[in-house]
Amino acid sequence: MRKEWSVGDLLKTSNAYWQGCTLQAGVRLGVFTVINDQQMSSNAVADLIGTDLRATSYLMNALCGMGLLIKNGKLYHNTPEGRMFLCKESDRYMGHIILHHHHILDGWAQLDRAVKTGEPIMIKRSFGEAVERESFLMGMFNLAMGIAPAIAEQIDLSGRHRLLDLGGGPGTFAIHFCLANPELDAVIYDRPTTESFAMETVAKFGLTDRVDFIGGDIITDSFPKGSYDAAWLSHLLHSNGPEDCQKIIDKTVAAIEPGGVIMIHEFILDNSKDGPEFPTLFSLNMLVNNPEGRSYSEEELIAMLKNSGVKNIKRHAFQGPTDSSILYGTI
Repeated sequence: MRKEWSVGDLLKTSNAYWQGCTLQAGVRLGVFTVINDQQMSSNAVADLIGTDLRATSYLMNALCGMGLLIKNGKLYHNTPEGRMFLCKESDRYMGHIILHHHHILDGWAQLDRAVKTGEPIMIKRSFGEAVERESFLMGMFNLAMGIAPAIAEQIDLSGRHRLLDLGGGPGTFAIHFCLANPELDAVIYDRPTTESFAMETVAKFGLTDRVDFIGGDIITDSFPKGSYDAAWLSHLLHSNGPEDCQKIIDKTVAAIEPGGVIMIHEFILDNSKDGPEFPTLFSLNMLVNNPEGRSYSEEELIAMLKNSGVKNIKRHAFQGPTDSSILYGTI
């Protein structure tokens, strides 16, 4: 059903970045982390994070207005959600992906330019590549941790013995597929710069004897040899144009034994490409930050799989919080 827009809706959407920037500033400065489970004045917080007192009080009052902090007299404390998701000590901390959103904000502010030129916005990163990479990898890990256990339980990999996790980053899905399937081993294939973080994560789950890492380039390099009977491609294709997506799928199919399964987890567009909302917006995110990437429709992904000889293609019932879903088929 089409949304009916009021003037208030338009203004709320137009200035929604105020809330985003306020949240990002609170995370970047560590407001939620220094408060933790205490009650603190704005003076105390400003002293601890090294900020101006007047400006800090404005920020903290705005975070109260957003419902992320609570103010009692002159003291502030975290809401349960602020403590759970925005304090670094929490094992459900979401600050890394919020910082990633901060890092790409300048590009989004020039979306009109990207639409005019069809080219990504090149921004000089004041925070450095290492900081950006850490925020991205940790952000992807935190997001995946929210859905990987459920996906691993819902997808039947019984009888499978070796999984190829392409573009697996920190290996979150490979880890949870192995946890859910004791007979399964996995190989994470990603850029060499990802290896140390991936293997540290694997070690934390006690799976170093079952999950390996091989570094390489998804587009230009050959995929690691081995007897794979399953392949998992999670949020990999949207970073590539259609030709490279087809190449990736072709190489994946070639690496899997007959009877094996290929699974694609993506933000999948309707075939009309005008919904759902998040995949449509994610195409713009790719436009701003990537030369060719975009969200793909179900029929586009199915066509790529069929071109590679994949059979029995189906859409899994899983639906993620950002309209991600899974297509799978057999080799």
